[in-house]
Amino acid sequence: MEIYLSIGSNLGDRRRHILTAVEKLSDFFRTSPAALSEMHESEAWGFEGPKFLDAVVRYDIPEAGQDPLLHSHALLRQCKRIEKEAGRKEEPLFDAEGRRIYHDRPVDVDILFYGKQTIKTEILTIPHPMIPERDFILKPLSEVVSEEIRAAFSDFFRGND
Repeated sequence: MEIYLSIGSNLGDRRRHILTAVEKLSDFFRTSPAALSEMHESEAWGFEGPKFLDAVVRYDIPEAGQDPLLHSHALLRQCKRIEKEAGRKEEPLFDAEGRRIYHDRPVDVDILFYGKQTIKTEILTIPHPMIPERDFILKPLSEVVSEEIRAAFSDFFRGND
């Protein structure tokens, strides 16, 4: 099963934050990444701030009978732990209209795809619904995405090939 995560940083040693996140994800999955995109610089998205460095990492893990819902939530907890250990302090904030308020961050780790699974719970939506709107994800994702995932979620890539 292919699992894709985006990793971005706009504070401190951005490259080191991304590589440390990859190391911790590799520990979680107990394997090295199948692919890691180049790191791309992008403008802050949704707020004024320093430029981000962004990458996408892909892990190929065996489907060993794990429950996708439980395992994806365990992965989400790991992503949040990585962010907190890097110094990220804020919890997601929303304005009066319910729109997310974004901030600078040492590292941000988002689950993009969890195999071909579609998961929607109160705290997790996979595939990540904002993929088509975010060039800072699409560009590095295009470097590592398999044809199988591209075909399964073609609407996410339409017009971005």
